[in-house]
Amino acid sequence: MAYQREPCDTYFVESDDSTYQQPSMRDNLKMKILQRREQMANELSRLASDLYIEDITKHMHQMEMDTLPDVASIDIQQEIQWFMRPYLIDFLIEAHAAFQLLPETLFLAVNLLDRYCSKRVVYKRHYQLVGCAALLIAAKYGDKKDRVPMIRELKSMCCSLYDEEMFTQMEWHVLNTLEWVIGHPTIDTWMTLKLKDQNEDLQVEHMALYLSEISLYHKEFVSRKPSVMAHASITLARAILGRPYDEHSEQLEHEVQSAMIDLSQKLDRPSQVLFRKHVSPHTSRVSSIVDAFLRQQEMLSRARNPPTPPVEIPSIQKPVSHQDLYPGTPQKPYGNTTINGYLTPPITPDGEYFVNGQQYAKGFPQPPRCPVTPTPQMNHHAYQGQHYQAYRQDLEMY
Repeated sequence: MAYQREPCDTYFVESDDSTYQQPSMRDNLKMKILQRREQMANELSRLASDLYIEDITKHMHQMEMDTLPDVASIDIQQEIQWFMRPYLIDFLIEAHAAFQLLPETLFLAVNLLDRYCSKRVVYKRHYQLVGCAALLIAAKYGDKKDRVPMIRELKSMCCSLYDEEMFTQMEWHVLNTLEWVIGHPTIDTWMTLKLKDQNEDLQVEHMALYLSEISLYHKEFVSRKPSVMAHASITLARAILGRPYDEHSEQLEHEVQSAMIDLSQKLDRPSQVLFRKHVSPHTSRVSSIVDAFLRQQEMLSRARNPPTPPVEIPSIQKPVSHQDLYPGTPQKPYGNTTINGYLTPPITPDGEYFVNGQQYAKGFPQPPRCPVTPTPQMNHHAYQGQHYQAYRQDLEMY
């Protein structure tokens, strides 16, 4: 866009020829009629929601179970990996903010993206194209017609990496893969219902929305139900903002507690794109509030558990022995020795052994003793024969 350097002479000059025309009475009457119809429609919608809220909630629970992505199917993708996901989510958040789409459009686009990746093999070069097609479908589903992004605008945001026909073909392919099932109760929808019942302020709503958008970046929350994530985000948002918590009115389920714990562990390193989106005043500066909360928790943790100073271990000196003062003749060492490059076996055996009935301790060197050759014992018949020969010699002498 080119800016004019020289001021226009007629910009600050008032003219008598006014081109502004006041609306006629007929136009004012039409506008009042339209406003009255809109008020009546909102009132009827509120009455119908109050009357059929149980049936609506039941149907939403069934819808979220039918439209949950399968993480195991995404894991077997050959080219796209989970570390690529944050880059694509950053792109979708920037595009979503640039076109000023509804909050539920972002969650629906991510759901369509994950469902498609769990059913089709996606190449790495087409990953961003699938994300653009999902955002385009979600915008057509929920936003106004004048807010739906044009294909040429998406092409420009992708740096003309894809042709315009590729966006149309991918949009058609995503719809056919999902069998034209687009409706999905997003986290934002569940959050609106729950915040309406609890009458929370705007800051809690902004904080819960920021926390729920953080969950879009991580694999652990892809298969979590939107109703569970909405409940966990609101509960964690109230805890961060220091809102009172009534234990009797709100008993957390195990699934909600697990999601809240996992989400609380992902707050320390948020995306810079998401951080800048929620640091503005119209979002209650919730990203800076979370950052200050984490710093405060870190300081409290250090105060409770101060680091232990290093302890210097004094060196233990060996007592001076008699042999150190008066060294004697060096003795031949027992054990493995090398003589002329050959290793000799140890002299003293390792372990306890007995010599002449005395037990020596393990490791105490003793000179080996040669075993005494035992005297052979003659048998009984040989002994009797020798005794008989000596007896005959004695008789012959007499």
